[in-house]
Amino acid sequence: MKLPVPAEEQFRAPAHDERVTSKIGLALAVTFTTCFVTGLLSHLIQHPPVWFSWPSRPVGLYRVTQGLHVICGVASIPLLLAKLWSVYPKLFGRPLVRSLPHALERLSILVLSGAAFFELTTGLLNVAQNYPWGFYFPQVHYAVAWLAIGSILVHVAVKLPVIRRALSRATVAEEPPSTGLSRRGFLRTTGLAAGVAVVATAGATVPFLRGVSGLSWKTGKGTQNLPVNRTAAAAGVTWSPTWRLSVVTPRGTTAFSLDQLRALPQTTAELPIACVEGWSQSAIWRGVSLPVLLKAAGAAPGTAVRVSSLERNGLYGVSVLPGEHTADELTLLALELNGEVLDLDHGFPCRIIAPNRPGVLQTKWVAKLEAL
Repeated sequence: MKLPVPAEEQFRAPAHDERVTSKIGLALAVTFTTCFVTGLLSHLIQHPPVWFSWPSRPVGLYRVTQGLHVICGVASIPLLLAKLWSVYPKLFGRPLVRSLPHALERLSILVLSGAAFFELTTGLLNVAQNYPWGFYFPQVHYAVAWLAIGSILVHVAVKLPVIRRALSRATVAEEPPSTGLSRRGFLRTTGLAAGVAVVATAGATVPFLRGVSGLSWKTGKGTQNLPVNRTAAAAGVTWSPTWRLSVVTPRGTTAFSLDQLRALPQTTAELPIACVEGWSQSAIWRGVSLPVLLKAAGAAPGTAVRVSSLERNGLYGVSVLPGEHTADELTLLALELNGEVLDLDHGFPCRIIAPNRPGVLQTKWVAKLEAL
């Protein structure tokens, strides 16, 4: 027996009211826009075009922006589900296409829904460091983000008259009797779900929430009281007593043994590791500041430096420290972590730790520095 297809008008629950849809959509626009802007910023820091410059201070700025990126992404999940529940009766509207604006609206919703689900799902899996796909996550996540933000702009432009009408009513009509949640009840439940999701995970990047963030990841785990994303074994790195750090400058190449590095003036600084997965944690680092090391090797601080690791096959075995960071005394070639000699998993014999940088660019197991 063929079941009857309901009409859009038959869905009268308060959750489907256009005021509810518009308010949730407004919150979703804020979280998605924040995700897009902070994600774009992270992409530019990791793949800087010639016009882009990122400062070394304040030291925790990247920690804040990437934390916001992940927190807003987590908050977007219940918001998106609530928004789709609010509007799904429109799937039963007839005719399917009423006009060109209506066709654009439906197309933008299709693209927006697909892009949003892709971004949130892959982003959540990336946070958990679970990669069940065959593509390079940063590139694809970045590309689909443009689809998502573009479809949001089209959707908002098409629906702007409805949004204005829904959000600017001087008085709100009484709700008809209903056995389900009221409009306010549905909105409060949605807000509560988003809040619980944020509190349960935000401890990964917000220190004072760590005690109540049962679902936060990474923080507080690992050796030397700091999480480890990639171990020395996974990177295929071993250390030999014959290791020397090569520093290449216009004056030539200078080789430093570990004892010679320890003999240089040492700087101690509290700096955060801020990972692209959203977790961050501060630690006490001690080592040679880049300005001191460059001067000792015959280069001027403020010169961009290419950093090469003992890791040969990793995606981040080479990074570039821009001049803003090599001139900063808090940019360290770290030899110690939290009062102890660096563990091999944390980059022994030395690693880069620079203020206001993504963790993937804080190169471990440093073998060579080249002034550019």
